Amino acid sequence: MLRQPPPENTQTTLSKPRHVPALQDITLADLPPRVGLLPLAETILLPQGQLPLTVFEPRYLALLEASLAHHRMIGIIQPHMKARFGDEAPLLETIGTLGRITSFMEQESGQFFITLTGVCRFRLLQDQTTESGWREGRINAMPFSHDLLEPPNCTLDRNAFSKALKGYSQRHELSIKWDNLKTLNNSTLVTMLSMLLPFSSLTKQALLECKNPCDRAHKLLEELAH
Repeated sequence: MLRQPPPENTQTTLSKPRHVPALQDITLADLPPRVGLLPLAETILLPQGQLPLTVFEPRYLALLEASLAHHRMIGIIQPHMKARFGDEAPLLETIGTLGRITSFMEQESGQFFITLTGVCRFRLLQDQTTESGWREGRINAMPFSHDLLEPPNCTLDRNAFSKALKGYSQRHELSIKWDNLKTLNNSTLVTMLSMLLPFSSLTKQALLECKNPCDRAHKLLEELAH
C-alpha cells in the first residue's frame, strides 16, 4: 500500500510540550505539593543559588530517580538542632528550599554528581518515610512566592563587606579568590557566601529564613564580624 506524500507547506511532525517548565518559567502553580526531602546538616540552598551534590546512598538514588521522572525537584532541608546524631529519621527544620535538578552525571560506580538550583523556599507541613527509605514532605511554598521573582540587587557597602570577609577568612583560615568576588553583583555574592561559608547550622538556618535578600545581606555582614 502506498501513502500519498503530504501536501506542501503542511507540518508533518508535532512538537511535544516540555515535561517540566524551563527554570526561568516556573510559577507557583508548577511547584509540587509533595516533594522528596534531602536532609543535610550545615547546608542550605537559597533561591537562585547552586548546590553541587554527590548522591550514592541507595535511598537517595531512589529519590533522585523519582524526581527525574516527575518534576525534577528535591527539597533541601536541615535536621533540627534538637535532632539526635545518627538518627535515620531526624526531626527537621520547618523551612527548606526546593531545588531543581539542573545537571546530573552518572559515574561508573553508580553514584551521581548533580547540581541543584534553588527555586523557592517552602514550609514543611508534614513528612513521612517512603517504602524506598527517603522522606517525602507535604509543603507550602505560597508564603515564599516572591522567591520566584528576580531578586533585588540590594545596596551593599562593598568596602565594609570586603573588610569583614577578610577578617572572617583569616580567623577561620579560609582561602578566597578575591578577584572572582569582584565580578559578582550584590545579590549573587550574598547568596553564594551564605551557602558556602562554614557557619553553624543555626546561623545557616537564620540566613535561609531572612525575609528577603536585603535582610540576608545585613545578617551576613553581622555574622562575618563574629
